[in-house]
Amino acid sequence: MEPSKISASEEAIRTTQLGIGISVILIFVKGIFGYFGHSYALIADATESGADVISSGFLWLALKYAQRPADKGHPYGHGKAEPVAAVLIGIFLLAAAALISYQAVGYIRTPHEAPKPFTLAVLVIVILTKEILFRYVFAVGKRIGSNAVKADAYHHRSDAITSVAAFIGIGIALVFGAGYEGADDWAALFACLFIVYNAIKIIRPAFSEIMDGAPSDGLILKISNIASSNAAVKRVEKCYVRKMGLDYYVDMHIEVDGKINVFEGHEVAHRVKDQLLASDLGVKDALIHVEPYMN
Repeated sequence: MEPSKISASEEAIRTTQLGIGISVILIFVKGIFGYFGHSYALIADATESGADVISSGFLWLALKYAQRPADKGHPYGHGKAEPVAAVLIGIFLLAAAALISYQAVGYIRTPHEAPKPFTLAVLVIVILTKEILFRYVFAVGKRIGSNAVKADAYHHRSDAITSVAAFIGIGIALVFGAGYEGADDWAALFACLFIVYNAIKIIRPAFSEIMDGAPSDGLILKISNIASSNAAVKRVEKCYVRKMGLDYYVDMHIEVDGKINVFEGHEVAHRVKDQLLASDLGVKDALIHVEPYMN
């Protein structure tokens, strides 16, 4: 693996480890204060953080596996482990939403004490922590082009959203008093809608990557323009690009002067490939097919 890719993979792993460490701390903070503060929304928040840790653990393992070099059984490498991890993260988000919804309905139907005021202070700390973590992890995922890391970031955003909902619910229960004890349970239930939304937002692009969906038109255009910049290339007839983990693989048909010999055409194809691999677009390999240019 190229040094730049190794550093990108290591950055993704370090970011995931950071998220796991912070989420573990928040599980205990939210669970303990939720229990003693009589707030199910805070306990539900701890459950969501637990899902964060499990899914981030899957991502960690997937990123380590994706670093393995290509072999006889996997000639294109092991990069597909990365979008598979993103899909699993989305599924864990859906599972967490289902669990929180089920437990919230049970608490709504069961009378209980109003939450304690100190739970609001805990939630403010949690919201700020998770929002900062989301922005940092998402920025890393965007910079290195990892859907799985961006998916992990949305886990932290979902955690922040459930905390905001819990804050509103507890605030209502405290302000309006008797009869509104279940407001934070309703808040937990409402937050599940946002968790489901984020899960779908994570799963769709990751599934597209698994199915070798084409990347953005902008990226394809940049790749085609690099090939076209070669004076010997008369036209880029086809350009197919697919993503494999943090890398892109290109299948391209170029048209050259039909009067040149096979060796010269082969040299043109090699120059185009070398240009693509030397670019900053993350192209790992390129298969260049040469065709005669027809006026």
